[in-house]
Amino acid sequence: MNNFSKVLRYYSKKDVQDALLEESKKREVVGVYENGSFDKRPNILAYPDDIVEMVKKGVVSFHGSVERWSNPMSLETGMAPQQLDSLRVGWDLIIDPDCPDFQLSKITVKTLCEALEDHGIKNYSIKSTGGKGFHIGIPFEFFPKRIDDKKIEKMYPEAPKAVIEYLKDYVKDTLRERFLELDNPLKLAERVGKNIDDCIDEEGINPLKLVEIDSMVASSRHMFRLPYSLHEKSLLVSLPILLSQLDKFQKEDASSWKIKVEKKFLSGEIKLAEAGGLLVEALDWSKKYGRQEEKEEYKGPRRQLKEVPEKYFPPCILKILQGIPDGRKRSVFVLATFLQNMGWPWEKIEKEMEEWNQRNPRPLPKNYITTQLRWHKRQPRNLLPPNCDNDNYYKSVLGETKDDRCEGLKNPVNYVFRKMKKK
Repeated sequence: MNNFSKVLRYYSKKDVQDALLEESKKREVVGVYENGSFDKRPNILAYPDDIVEMVKKGVVSFHGSVERWSNPMSLETGMAPQQLDSLRVGWDLIIDPDCPDFQLSKITVKTLCEALEDHGIKNYSIKSTGGKGFHIGIPFEFFPKRIDDKKIEKMYPEAPKAVIEYLKDYVKDTLRERFLELDNPLKLAERVGKNIDDCIDEEGINPLKLVEIDSMVASSRHMFRLPYSLHEKSLLVSLPILLSQLDKFQKEDASSWKIKVEKKFLSGEIKLAEAGGLLVEALDWSKKYGRQEEKEEYKGPRRQLKEVPEKYFPPCILKILQGIPDGRKRSVFVLATFLQNMGWPWEKIEKEMEEWNQRNPRPLPKNYITTQLRWHKRQPRNLLPPNCDNDNYYKSVLGETKDDRCEGLKNPVNYVFRKMKKK
């Protein structure tokens, strides 16, 4: 290793050793050599001497598992999911936007952090990777202990994957706008070293083809570069920073001789299930949008409805439109799908949704509704709202709202046809 003395000097610092050992608790840790190859697995860091001895072998970088384990040294290649579940005691959410352009990476990180804040998460962590990008982290402790009677540590990798895919959809349109404020489509493609044809879709420039936000970071025994580890190529430090520092942050700010071990990654004031709302929203989104077979379309006789007046709406929809204290995000899906099936033009739907949001005791972020409506606009056919027997969308949010016309109906859309038929 050409930079052996520099690497050894850095990892011999007590504050660096303490930071690495703190972040390594209950994690599998693997050393990475200068050529990018991995040291033996499984392995752990338990003492400062472990770090020094690995560096003397040629290790430059230290990567830790996204998952937390009761005994990392019991891990074996090819273990069955049930065996991994028995060892896993937690997992952290790591979001890893991958882009060769530093400025686009910054824009992506800022937009993702704003999305987290929209969902009530304030104590997320950011760190530079030591390369061309950044990691965003949310610690395991910020999630609820159970979802639908299932322990959260057993919901790996499906739970973090759902969150990452949901966030990608949530930020896509905002990213497109912000990227286009920076450069034109051709220049954006050049920034990432791609042909313009590989970066566009039917809506124009696709920001997710310029920056990759891969949910595979939430896969079995996946590793990420630990905070205060050196990058094996650049020898820059994977340095925790604040969002307020992001705009002015330059790669050179993470030089090993310059940094101070001050901030932690995957830390912050732990508030009970701060990320619970995001996780529930992502899992709901995954059920509605993530699987094509679950997107129910109206299969009955197709009438060409034209702006059905509210007087024909079922009582559940009318009650939602009055404004509700809880279940607002679920109701966005209900209203968007219902009003589409009522033949309302998008301009009218958007206006109604904006006014409805202001009638709610606690309005949703405007960007949330805008993003959801944009998604619905992109669909080739109208989706039905959830069926009447789906208590998560109706009874648990609204209480009992049915009237005599609801008897025997499967979907709120059917109510309108029944009422119009008897007018």
